[in-house]
Amino acid sequence: MRRFAGIEDLSGLVRDALGSGCRVVGVDRLRGGSKKGVYRVHVDGTRMATVVVYVWADTENFWPAVDEVGTADPLAPASGLVPFLAAQRSLDSLGVRVPQLLLADGGRRRYRADVAVVEDVCGGPLEGLFDTDPGRAGSALGDLAGMLKAMHGRRSPRYGRVDLLEQDVAASCEALVLDRALRDLEEAAGRDDRIAAAADALGDRLRELAARVAPRAEYGLIHGELGPDHVLVDGDGHAVLIDIEGLMYFDVEWEHVFLRLRFGERYAALARPGLDPRRLDLFMLAMRLSLVAGPLRLLDGDFPDRPFMRTIAEHNTEEALALLP
Repeated sequence: MRRFAGIEDLSGLVRDALGSGCRVVGVDRLRGGSKKGVYRVHVDGTRMATVVVYVWADTENFWPAVDEVGTADPLAPASGLVPFLAAQRSLDSLGVRVPQLLLADGGRRRYRADVAVVEDVCGGPLEGLFDTDPGRAGSALGDLAGMLKAMHGRRSPRYGRVDLLEQDVAASCEALVLDRALRDLEEAAGRDDRIAAAADALGDRLRELAARVAPRAEYGLIHGELGPDHVLVDGDGHAVLIDIEGLMYFDVEWEHVFLRLRFGERYAALARPGLDPRRLDLFMLAMRLSLVAGPLRLLDGDFPDRPFMRTIAEHNTEEALALLP
């Protein structure tokens, strides 16, 4: 039985963040998170009516345990206070808007897990504004395009998650995307008969696409999982990035493949010239296989929104098979 946080768990933490006059009057656990708990905390006695608390507890993580190739793999699931704080510092240094950090505690003095208290960006996700307020959404999309330009323009001679690079731990696998895609393919084939029937052809196609990619010695700063659900819009209409723990230096084409998938026809506002088409081809197939294997793996556990995850896996199965020549 999973135990989630309530008023009695978070009151002391939020009071430390906002001051002794603060009183917690309500706690809502927000839907959608699969690696950490996200709570909206309602308060009295302070200028802020609400704050958000991130909780990195084992009971908040719905992903079944898997053997990873190593901690330096930037595409391994990213979660925790350390990568969050490293990403926060990196994005702040670029002027990229993220929720204001009010308190971080990795010593577990205030709660049984690592936690952070941040500003509650009350404008809602960009995703919901496309239909309800297209003018505001268009302005925020332009703001996001500027953020991406700043991020992708920040360069590094090494690739890897920013918290690992800060620790001087370099990613060691030059064929990282190919290796992970082949593992995703093997995992998906064990769960879906259609992928299993085409596994040899998909594996050959991945290797063929990877062989066409020329080496590169410089990488850009990317979010790694940037859909419109990971962009909030603040009261001034500015885009605010969330779920930033996976921030890394990597081929910017990886980001653009994900942006293209998640923003659809609106991707044109975020597109940029000069991307490597060979990387885009490899990354598109790798991303599709990841979006089959990942959701199916999540369904091995007790993730609550099961129809949604199954829909993602089904759609990306069809799209991956359509990429075969």
